[in-house]
Amino acid sequence: MTLSYRQPGVVLTDRRFTVPLDHDQPGGETIELYAREVVASDKAHQDLPWLLYLQGGPGFGADRSVGRPGWLGRALKEYRVLLLDQRGTGHSTPANRQTLPLRGGPAEQADYLTHFRADSIVRDCEAIRAQVTGGAPWTVLGQSFGGFCATSYLSLAPEGLATAVITGGLPSLDAHADDVYRAAFPRIERKVTAHYARYPQDAERARRIADHLLTHDVVLPNGYRLTVEAFQSLGIVLGTGDGTHRLHYLLEDAFVRTPRGFTLSDAFLEQAQGMLSYARHPLYALIHESIYGQDARPTAWSAERVRAEFPQFDAAKALAGDEPLLFTGESIHPWMFDCDPALRPLRETADLLAARTDWTPLYDPARLAANDVPVVAAVYHDDMYVDTAHSLRTARAIRGLRTWVTDEFEHDGVRTGGGRVLDRLLALVRNEA
Repeated sequence: MTLSYRQPGVVLTDRRFTVPLDHDQPGGETIELYAREVVASDKAHQDLPWLLYLQGGPGFGADRSVGRPGWLGRALKEYRVLLLDQRGTGHSTPANRQTLPLRGGPAEQADYLTHFRADSIVRDCEAIRAQVTGGAPWTVLGQSFGGFCATSYLSLAPEGLATAVITGGLPSLDAHADDVYRAAFPRIERKVTAHYARYPQDAERARRIADHLLTHDVVLPNGYRLTVEAFQSLGIVLGTGDGTHRLHYLLEDAFVRTPRGFTLSDAFLEQAQGMLSYARHPLYALIHESIYGQDARPTAWSAERVRAEFPQFDAAKALAGDEPLLFTGESIHPWMFDCDPALRPLRETADLLAARTDWTPLYDPARLAANDVPVVAAVYHDDMYVDTAHSLRTARAIRGLRTWVTDEFEHDGVRTGGGRVLDRLLALVRNEA
C-alpha cells in the first residue's frame, strides 16, 4: 500500500519495492528498497516525466527535505522526482552493527556487503523503473557517489536513461584506490592552507587541540575515542561550501577554563561527536574504498597506506616543529573502527572487505565510448572529494558528454546553489546554453 501526504507546495508518496539481494540470482534472497516520490502540488495529477535522484555517499539515504528547496524546486517545475534510499541506507533494508550479525559472522557479513556497490544500485533502479514509469526511460541526477552510479548506469543499462545529469561525481574509469588517494592528499593540503589563510587564528587553535589530544585520553559523550587522527579527520567538511566556516566556529569554542585548568569544552565535544560519528551512515565507512575496486587488487586500507607517503599529515611531527597541523579529508582508516562505537563490532568485516581480490569492473569503457544518452556533468574546480583531472579524463571518454567546469561552487553546489546548478546543466544537455 502506498501512502501520500502533503508538505508546503508538494505531494509526497512513500514507495516500497522488493528486489533481489543478488540480481544474478533473481530467485534468491530479497531486500527492500524505500523511495519517496515528490511532485509539485499544482502538478500532482499531471503526466510528468520522471527524475531519479541518486544521493552521494556511499551509504547515505536520500535527502530529507521540506517543501521545494534548492535543486528540488527546479526539478519539480517539470519532473516527478523519485528520491531513492539506495540499498542499505535510509529506510531501505539497513546494513549496520545491529543488523549485519543477522548474516552470521564477519565473513558472511563481508560477502553480503559486496552487493552494495554501484552495479547493484543500478540494477535496483532498473528493477523498479517499470513499476515507477511504466517502462519509460527516466532522467537520472547523480550527486557525488550518485554520479559514480550514473556512470555505471550509462555502462550497464543506458536503455533505461532519457538523460544523465552528474554533479561532482565523474569517477575515474580505471584508477585504483591508491591512485585516488595519491591525488587526494595534495588537494586536501591545499584546502587546509586556504582555510588557515582565511582564518589564521585557527592554526594555533588546531595545534593546541592536537597537543591536548596527544597527551590526554578524550572520550566523546557517545563513547567515541577522540584521538588526534580523529580530530584531523574533521577536515572532511572543507570540501563543502560552508565547511571552512563550520570548522572555524567549532575550533573557537574548543577550550573552557575549569578549577583543574583548561580542558575541551562540552560544547566542542558535542559538536565533534555529531561530525565524527558513523552511527547514521556506517555503510559509508564499510564500503567506501570498495567503490574503487575493479580488479584483483585489494584496496587494503588504501587511504591509511597512502597517507604514510605524505609525512606532513603526521600530527606529532607538525607539533614538534613549526609546521601547521593538517586536517584530512574524505578517507576511511582502520582506526575509525576502533574509535567509533557504531563501527567497532564491524572491524573484522571491514578488514575482510579490504583484503578482497575479486572485485568486478563497474564501468564499460567501450560502451561509454559509444554512448548515445544525452549526458552532462558539473565538474568543480579543485573538488576536494573527486579529482578534477580524473573527472575530465572520464568526460573525454564518454561520447557526447558536455561538461561545465566551475569554481563558483564546492562539491555540494547542487544543494547550496539553489536551482542554479541544475538549471544550468539542463540547459546544457538540451543545447540551450
